[in-house]
Amino acid sequence: MSMQRVLRVGGAIAAAVVIGAATVNAASTGGDGADAVRSRLTTIVPASPGGGWDLVGRESQNALREGDVVVNNQVINVPGAGGTIGLAQAVRQEGRANMLLVTGTVMIGSVIVNDSSHDLQDVTPVARLADDYEVIVVPADSPYQDIGDLAEAWREDPGAMAIGGGSLGGTDHLLAGLVASDVGVDPQDVNYIAFSGGGEALTSLLSGSVDVGISGYNEFSDQIAAGNLRALGVSAHERVEGIDVPTLAEQDVDAVLPNWRGVVAPPGISEAEQAELIEIVTEMHATPEWRRTLERNRWDDTFQTGEEFEEFLAAETERITTITEELGLS
Repeated sequence: MSMQRVLRVGGAIAAAVVIGAATVNAASTGGDGADAVRSRLTTIVPASPGGGWDLVGRESQNALREGDVVVNNQVINVPGAGGTIGLAQAVRQEGRANMLLVTGTVMIGSVIVNDSSHDLQDVTPVARLADDYEVIVVPADSPYQDIGDLAEAWREDPGAMAIGGGSLGGTDHLLAGLVASDVGVDPQDVNYIAFSGGGEALTSLLSGSVDVGISGYNEFSDQIAAGNLRALGVSAHERVEGIDVPTLAEQDVDAVLPNWRGVVAPPGISEAEQAELIEIVTEMHATPEWRRTLERNRWDDTFQTGEEFEEFLAAETERITTITEELGLS
């Protein structure tokens, strides 16, 4: 067994122990149904601290607490394999109605690339929370001033350009492939370095281990503001309010890719329990704290629940599957 495999298995076992303890604690609070869910709710963030999913988990935790929606919301980080380890842990908690899993665009691609035994059809849909967009950055001392400079160097020697981002098949990876294809680089020649969270990608970028970074804007925003990173382009349809960075489309690169964030629950819960989780997240969405979260993080409010969210999940899975096939990632 390879060391990477050993570490992955070890991480999964450790995560199972932590999650098991959390659910036992939840069960010990007493009560059932809505009271039990609102007294103690566990949120699995399927990534390391410091990334976009972690930000969603922590911001949700704050809004649930400050809005008096849930008495106790514990956030647990279960990183690895683009969120599919966290997904597997959620599936194993079948019937647990006091648990949410943060998910989004990244997980769909990672399920495909990692040939995961589970996908989003194996969990219970709860809500789509918001969309944000990717940004391509370089260190402040990089010779690349815009996407055109980057593309020119990339075409000359694709393998020499180390690009750091999130997990294989995730939004960062997909965007790298889309941009490469549009500027004349074979996506399969992209030298992509995958990290388990935005914090790791940022560290590698600042240390010079990678030449280019791709992630959600908020994961790089502080370093951009401090002048340590230069933002070259955003993957939005049009300029994002509060982000003074040109879109890729403005620079003649056809690579629009929103990154949605949402939450799902373990399989096997009742319709009433699903409805209660939807009500909890809906109440959170209505809090002043969540409104400030959307504004502060420059997220588009794309809140969906019920049948609308289920239809979105089906369409999004089809879209991401097509992109991964076209880019040779599956």
